[in-house]
Amino acid sequence: MQDDLAQKKCIPCEGTTPPLVHSESNELLSHVNQWRMMENRYIEKTIHMKNFAEAIEFVNDVAKIAEKEGHHPDMCVFDYNKVKITLSTHAIKGLSENDFILATKIDEVLRDQ
Repeated sequence: MQDDLAQKKCIPCEGTTPPLVHSESNELLSHVNQWRMMENRYIEKTIHMKNFAEAIEFVNDVAKIAEKEGHHPDMCVFDYNKVKITLSTHAIKGLSENDFILATKIDEVLRDQ
């Protein structure tokens, strides 16, 4: 399923699609690597990088993917080498399959580093 998610493209969401129900989110969560689901509204992950430059490079790599997919995470660099990524579909104030697609693609970036 993780490979299936990585092959998909994010579909624009204009707020007409309802958020995933908890069982759907939980199923998709089982196919991404070490993301945590919070209140069935968003998923998040904190990555520890080697240094500040590597953290910023990673943020830029994620930004390229997010722009290509048209689905944008919230990201925060803190403690100089940690990056916290939060994924949610803002238009529906909850989770959609797009969040898990993007999580899978972010995990691929981490594997390639």
